[in-house]
Amino acid sequence: MRPNFPQCYKIDSKPSKFCPGCSQTLILKNLGFVIDELKIASKVVYGCDIGCMLLSWDFFDLNTVQTHHGRTGPTMVGLKYAAPERIVIAYMGDGGAYAIGAQHLVASSMRNDPITMIICNNTVYAMTGGQEAPTTLCNEITTSTIRGRVCNGSRPLLGPELVRSLNKKAYVARGTTLNISQMKNFIKRAILHQKKGNFSFLEILSGCPINWKTDARETREFLKEIEKTFPTGEIP
Repeated sequence: MRPNFPQCYKIDSKPSKFCPGCSQTLILKNLGFVIDELKIASKVVYGCDIGCMLLSWDFFDLNTVQTHHGRTGPTMVGLKYAAPERIVIAYMGDGGAYAIGAQHLVASSMRNDPITMIICNNTVYAMTGGQEAPTTLCNEITTSTIRGRVCNGSRPLLGPELVRSLNKKAYVARGTTLNISQMKNFIKRAILHQKKGNFSFLEILSGCPINWKTDARETREFLKEIEKTFPTGEIP
């Protein structure tokens, strides 16, 4: 009997390589459920970035591209314009999207590229050891801000709000792995908005207990704390 996994999952390939407690498995599982519900697996091309995201490159029984760091956006844009009948999903971390990939995010937002970007925000560079990221909270301790991030009047980068300021036609939202039903609904709406010919952008707050050095309860509490800086919901 098949376990409760999306049909488009490669459940027999290997166990998850993500760290214990990582929330990305929740994001990917629900992305798979949405693909199944919309019956679009044969049309989807899934692109993932370097970093923790690359661990998902063989999760799905889908056409899949794994790109250089920060280049998932333009790679998937090029594919979409070459094959406009495809449904293109770019999955990146906050570093790939908001640091090295920021130029591409701005360009895609302004062009209204008809792709879907899903960004995992865990406030750190996770795979490389938990260093400061564009989304690191003020005073947050990371391996490169051992006394806490000094903001000096600045604030963490707000990706969805940036996209909305550049594009009024895009679907823009921020979800959290603490609210699975809402997150799944946002994923579905983002993909359907791409099918209408528009850019769609979804950021999802995700736990990173290994780098946060938190247990299960503390991880949930820190995710709630993050929401004070990164409010969830659709961005009007």
